[in-house]
Amino acid sequence: MDVITFAGNGEPTMHPEFAGVIDDTIELRNKYSPNAKISVLTNGISVGKQPIFEALQKVEIPVLKLDSAFDETVKLIDRPNSPTYTVAKQVELYKQFNGDFVLQTMFLRGSFNGQTVDNTTEEEVSAWLELVEELNPREVMIYTIDRETPAKQLIKAPVDVLNEIANRVNQLGIKTNVAG
Repeated sequence: MDVITFAGNGEPTMHPEFAGVIDDTIELRNKYSPNAKISVLTNGISVGKQPIFEALQKVEIPVLKLDSAFDETVKLIDRPNSPTYTVAKQVELYKQFNGDFVLQTMFLRGSFNGQTVDNTTEEEVSAWLELVEELNPREVMIYTIDRETPAKQLIKAPVDVLNEIANRVNQLGIKTNVAG
């Protein structure tokens, strides 16, 4: 076993016993598979809660999501539940990790509820790159939608576009991983 990953159809950090689950997982991993790493894929919405932040700091691969530098785009792509959500607030929360995390971003195009969605434009990518540089994560995971979405008008970002974005991240001295 290489990696134990918490992900799924939902947000793992929303579990009321998330911190305890991580502690138990670390204990079991150390006993049965000490070389395995633990990864948590999160939208980051709960990072502001101290027990969640502390639990994420204990895992080897915290993967924090940020799909745009613009609130309007994030609201279209991710539809955050919190009425007080802002990208600026998320960035400040992510800064607490001092770069010791993986940033995950999904790029896509299309429309949703009659509004154009495209976080691959120069304006979007340039603003996002500024945040990437500010956060300085140890790695950036760039991907696009992989399966059919409830919003039929959303389409994958082309792999060549993902690779171009990755090259720009690499120019910042940050490792990238592209899945298209």
